[in-house]
Amino acid sequence: MQKKFIFFDIDGTLAVGVPGNQYIPDSTKEALRLLRENGHFLAIATGRSYAMAVDMMHQLGFSNMVSDGGNGITIDDKLIDIQPLDYQKCVALIRECEAKGFPWAFSPDNSKRRLTPDKRFLEFTRDIYMETVVKPGLDPLCYDKIFKIYIACFEGEEQQLELLRQLPWCRFHKEYFFVEPADKSVGIKRIVDHLGGKYQDVIVFGDEKNDLSMFCSEWTSVAMGNAIDELKARATFVTENADRDGIFLACKKLSLF
Repeated sequence: MQKKFIFFDIDGTLAVGVPGNQYIPDSTKEALRLLRENGHFLAIATGRSYAMAVDMMHQLGFSNMVSDGGNGITIDDKLIDIQPLDYQKCVALIRECEAKGFPWAFSPDNSKRRLTPDKRFLEFTRDIYMETVVKPGLDPLCYDKIFKIYIACFEGEEQQLELLRQLPWCRFHKEYFFVEPADKSVGIKRIVDHLGGKYQDVIVFGDEKNDLSMFCSEWTSVAMGNAIDELKARATFVTENADRDGIFLACKKLSLF
Protein backbone atom coordinates (compact mmCIF):
# COMPACT_ATOMS: atom_id res chain seq x y z
CA MET A 1 0.00 0.00 0.00
CA GLN A 2 1.25 3.49 -0.89
CA LYS A 3 2.31 5.32 2.27
CA LYS A 4 0.23 8.44 2.95
CA PHE A 5 0.96 11.50 5.07
CA ILE A 6 -2.22 12.11 7.07
CA PHE A 7 -2.83 15.24 9.14
CA PHE A 8 -5.72 15.73 11.58
CA ASP A 9 -7.14 18.85 13.17
CA ILE A 10 -7.97 18.24 16.85
CA ASP A 11 -11.18 19.93 18.04
CA GLY A 12 -14.25 18.82 16.10
CA THR A 13 -12.20 16.36 14.05
CA LEU A 14 -10.25 13.96 16.26
CA ALA A 15 -11.83 15.12 19.52
CA VAL A 16 -15.56 15.66 19.97
CA GLY A 17 -17.64 17.07 22.80
CA VAL A 18 -17.47 20.36 24.68
CA PRO A 19 -14.16 21.84 25.90
CA GLY A 20 -13.15 20.22 29.18
CA ASN A 21 -15.17 17.12 28.40
CA GLN A 22 -13.85 16.00 25.04
CA TYR A 23 -13.23 12.43 23.94
CA ILE A 24 -11.96 10.46 20.97
CA PRO A 25 -14.69 8.22 19.43
CA ASP A 26 -13.90 4.50 19.53
CA SER A 27 -14.18 4.29 15.74
CA THR A 28 -11.55 7.03 15.41
CA LYS A 29 -9.21 5.18 17.76
CA GLU A 30 -9.65 2.05 15.66
CA ALA A 31 -9.02 3.98 12.45
CA LEU A 32 -5.79 5.40 13.87
CA ARG A 33 -4.67 1.93 14.94
CA LEU A 34 -5.29 0.51 11.47
CA LEU A 35 -3.61 3.45 9.75
CA ARG A 36 -0.47 2.96 11.83
CA GLU A 37 -0.60 -0.79 11.22
CA ASN A 38 -0.60 -0.08 7.48
CA GLY A 39 2.48 2.13 7.72
CA HIS A 40 1.00 5.57 7.14
CA PHE A 41 2.56 8.72 8.63
CA LEU A 42 0.13 10.34 11.09
CA ALA A 43 0.29 13.84 12.58
CA ILE A 44 -1.95 16.42 14.18
CA ALA A 45 -2.21 19.93 12.73
CA THR A 46 -3.13 22.63 15.21
CA GLY A 47 -3.02 26.37 15.66
CA ARG A 48 -1.91 25.89 19.27
CA SER A 49 1.68 26.62 20.19
CA TYR A 50 3.97 23.64 20.71
CA ALA A 51 4.05 24.25 24.46
CA MET A 52 0.25 24.31 24.65
CA ALA A 53 -0.22 21.28 22.36
CA VAL A 54 2.56 18.80 23.15
CA ASP A 55 0.73 17.18 26.09
CA MET A 56 -2.38 16.68 23.99
CA MET A 57 -0.25 15.27 21.18
CA HIS A 58 0.95 12.60 23.57
CA GLN A 59 -2.52 12.01 25.00
CA LEU A 60 -3.82 11.40 21.50
CA GLY A 61 -1.03 8.91 20.86
CA PHE A 62 0.83 10.98 18.24
CA SER A 63 4.53 11.79 17.93
CA ASN A 64 4.29 14.08 14.89
CA MET A 65 2.70 17.52 14.77
CA VAL A 66 2.22 20.74 12.87
CA SER A 67 1.81 23.37 15.59
CA ASP A 68 1.82 27.15 15.91
CA GLY A 69 -0.63 27.52 13.03
CA GLY A 70 1.86 26.00 10.59
CA ASN A 71 5.05 27.63 11.92
CA GLY A 72 6.11 24.70 14.13
CA ILE A 73 6.94 21.12 13.15
CA THR A 74 7.57 18.07 15.33
CA ILE A 75 8.72 14.71 13.94
CA ASP A 76 9.20 11.53 16.00
CA ASP A 77 8.56 13.52 19.18
CA LYS A 78 11.39 15.95 18.39
CA LEU A 79 10.63 19.63 17.93
CA ILE A 80 12.39 20.46 14.66
CA ASP A 81 11.66 24.17 14.46
CA ILE A 82 9.25 27.01 15.27
CA GLN A 83 9.25 30.17 13.19
CA PRO A 84 8.17 33.36 15.02
CA LEU A 85 5.94 36.10 13.60
CA ASP A 86 7.37 39.06 11.67
CA TYR A 87 9.09 40.95 14.49
CA GLN A 88 8.92 44.50 13.12
CA LYS A 89 5.24 44.19 12.22
CA CYS A 90 4.44 42.82 15.68
CA VAL A 91 6.23 45.65 17.46
CA ALA A 92 4.44 48.20 15.27
CA LEU A 93 1.06 46.60 16.07
CA ILE A 94 1.77 46.66 19.81
CA ARG A 95 2.69 50.34 19.55
CA GLU A 96 -0.62 50.99 17.80
CA CYS A 97 -2.44 49.12 20.59
CA GLU A 98 -0.71 51.31 23.16
CA ALA A 99 -1.64 54.47 21.28
CA LYS A 100 -5.28 53.45 20.91
CA GLY A 101 -5.76 51.98 24.40
CA PHE A 102 -6.09 48.27 23.54
CA PRO A 103 -4.84 45.96 26.33
CA TRP A 104 -2.31 43.48 24.95
CA ALA A 105 -0.05 40.56 25.81
CA PHE A 106 2.45 38.53 23.83
CA SER A 107 4.39 35.26 23.90
CA PRO A 108 8.14 35.81 23.49
CA ASP A 109 9.09 32.14 23.60
CA ASN A 110 7.88 28.54 23.38
CA SER A 111 6.22 28.32 26.79
CA LYS A 112 2.80 28.29 28.44
CA ARG A 113 3.04 31.94 29.49
CA ARG A 114 2.29 35.31 27.97
CA LEU A 115 3.53 38.69 29.17
CA THR A 116 1.53 41.89 29.61
CA PRO A 117 2.54 45.32 30.96
CA ASP A 118 -0.35 45.80 33.41
CA LYS A 119 -3.53 44.19 34.76
CA ARG A 120 -5.87 45.57 32.09
CA PHE A 121 -5.65 42.50 29.84
CA LEU A 122 -6.52 40.14 32.70
CA GLU A 123 -9.26 42.40 34.06
CA PHE A 124 -10.88 42.72 30.63
CA THR A 125 -10.66 39.06 29.58
CA ARG A 126 -10.58 37.14 32.88
CA ASP A 127 -8.99 34.46 30.73
CA ILE A 128 -7.26 31.36 32.09
CA TYR A 129 -6.24 29.82 28.74
CA MET A 130 -2.61 30.19 29.75
CA GLU A 131 -0.51 31.82 32.47
CA THR A 132 -0.48 35.61 32.11
CA VAL A 133 2.49 37.33 33.74
CA VAL A 134 2.23 41.06 34.49
CA LYS A 135 5.57 42.83 33.95
CA PRO A 136 5.27 46.59 34.64
CA GLY A 137 6.98 48.62 31.95
CA LEU A 138 7.09 45.67 29.56
CA ASP A 139 8.65 46.60 26.22
CA PRO A 140 8.62 44.13 23.28
CA LEU A 141 11.97 45.55 22.17
CA CYS A 142 13.54 43.76 25.16
CA TYR A 143 12.78 40.45 23.42
CA ASP A 144 14.11 39.27 20.08
CA LYS A 145 11.16 37.09 19.04
CA ILE A 146 7.37 37.27 19.17
CA PHE A 147 5.35 34.12 18.57
CA LYS A 148 1.82 35.34 19.35
CA ILE A 149 0.06 38.54 20.38
CA TYR A 150 -3.21 38.66 22.33
CA ILE A 151 -5.33 41.81 22.03
CA ALA A 152 -8.34 42.52 24.24
CA CYS A 153 -11.44 43.97 22.61
CA PHE A 154 -14.91 42.92 21.54
CA GLU A 155 -15.63 41.69 18.03
CA GLY A 156 -15.52 44.46 15.47
CA GLU A 157 -13.39 46.80 17.54
CA GLU A 158 -10.22 45.28 16.07
CA GLN A 159 -11.05 47.11 12.82
CA GLN A 160 -9.60 50.22 14.45
CA LEU A 161 -6.14 48.63 14.27
CA GLU A 162 -4.81 49.47 10.83
CA LEU A 163 -1.59 47.45 11.21
CA LEU A 164 -3.56 44.31 11.98
CA ARG A 165 -4.14 43.97 8.24
CA GLN A 166 -0.47 43.07 7.85
CA LEU A 167 -0.57 40.08 10.19
CA PRO A 168 -2.62 36.86 10.44
CA TRP A 169 -5.16 36.76 13.27
CA CYS A 170 -8.22 34.87 14.49
CA ARG A 171 -10.78 35.11 17.27
CA PHE A 172 -11.82 32.24 19.55
CA HIS A 173 -13.06 34.32 22.51
CA LYS A 174 -15.44 37.26 22.60
CA GLU A 175 -13.12 39.31 24.85
CA TYR A 176 -9.89 39.02 22.85
CA PHE A 177 -8.28 37.69 19.69
CA PHE A 178 -5.00 36.05 18.71
CA VAL A 179 -2.40 37.38 16.30
CA GLU A 180 -0.79 34.11 15.26
CA PRO A 181 0.36 32.12 12.21
CA ALA A 182 -2.59 30.81 10.25
CA ASP A 183 -1.37 28.58 7.42
CA LYS A 184 -1.19 24.94 8.43
CA SER A 185 -0.21 23.99 4.87
CA VAL A 186 3.20 25.59 5.46
CA GLY A 187 4.00 23.14 8.25
CA ILE A 188 2.55 20.20 6.34
CA LYS A 189 4.78 20.92 3.35
CA ARG A 190 7.84 21.33 5.57
CA ILE A 191 7.23 17.92 7.16
CA VAL A 192 6.62 16.17 3.84
CA ASP A 193 9.72 17.83 2.35
CA HIS A 194 11.76 16.82 5.40
CA LEU A 195 10.69 13.20 4.92
CA GLY A 196 11.19 13.22 1.17
CA GLY A 197 7.51 12.59 0.42
CA LYS A 198 5.17 13.87 -2.28
CA TYR A 199 2.36 16.36 -1.73
CA GLN A 200 -0.01 14.16 -3.75
CA ASP A 201 0.26 11.58 -0.95
CA VAL A 202 -1.01 14.02 1.71
CA ILE A 203 -4.51 13.69 3.22
CA VAL A 204 -5.90 16.26 5.66
CA PHE A 205 -8.95 16.18 7.92
CA GLY A 206 -10.61 19.30 9.37
CA ASP A 207 -13.82 21.04 10.35
CA GLU A 208 -13.29 24.75 11.06
CA LYS A 209 -12.22 28.06 9.57
CA ASN A 210 -8.61 27.68 10.72
CA ASP A 211 -8.41 24.50 8.61
CA LEU A 212 -9.09 26.34 5.34
CA SER A 213 -5.39 26.98 4.82
CA MET A 214 -4.58 23.27 4.66
CA PHE A 215 -7.39 22.39 2.24
CA CYS A 216 -5.18 22.66 -0.86
CA SER A 217 -5.68 21.40 -4.40
CA GLU A 218 -2.26 19.72 -4.15
CA TRP A 219 -3.61 16.91 -1.98
CA THR A 220 -6.75 15.20 -0.65
CA SER A 221 -8.86 17.20 1.81
CA VAL A 222 -11.60 15.62 3.91
CA ALA A 223 -14.18 17.82 5.65
CA MET A 224 -16.07 16.37 8.61
CA GLY A 225 -19.85 16.31 8.37
CA ASN A 226 -19.93 18.86 11.19
CA ALA A 227 -17.57 21.21 9.30
CA ILE A 228 -18.43 24.75 8.28
CA ASP A 229 -19.90 25.16 4.79
CA GLU A 230 -16.89 27.12 3.52
CA LEU A 231 -14.59 24.19 4.33
CA LYS A 232 -16.96 21.64 2.79
CA ALA A 233 -16.99 23.65 -0.43
CA ARG A 234 -13.19 23.40 -0.64
CA ALA A 235 -12.94 19.71 0.33
CA THR A 236 -12.20 16.78 -1.95
CA PHE A 237 -15.14 15.12 -0.23
CA VAL A 238 -17.24 15.38 2.92
CA THR A 239 -17.48 12.50 5.38
CA GLU A 240 -19.86 11.90 8.31
CA ASN A 241 -19.77 13.90 11.54
CA ALA A 242 -16.75 13.37 13.79
CA ASP A 243 -18.93 11.65 16.40
CA ARG A 244 -20.61 9.44 13.77
CA ASP A 245 -17.57 7.47 12.59
CA GLY A 246 -16.54 10.21 10.16
CA ILE A 247 -12.81 9.52 10.21
CA PHE A 248 -13.20 5.75 10.06
CA LEU A 249 -15.61 5.92 7.11
CA ALA A 250 -13.41 8.36 5.21
CA CYS A 251 -10.35 6.12 5.66
CA LYS A 252 -12.36 3.16 4.37
CA LYS A 253 -13.50 5.19 1.35
CA LEU A 254 -9.88 6.12 0.62
CA SER A 255 -8.82 2.46 0.95
CA LEU A 256 -6.26 3.34 3.61
CA PHE A 257 -6.80 0.03 5.43
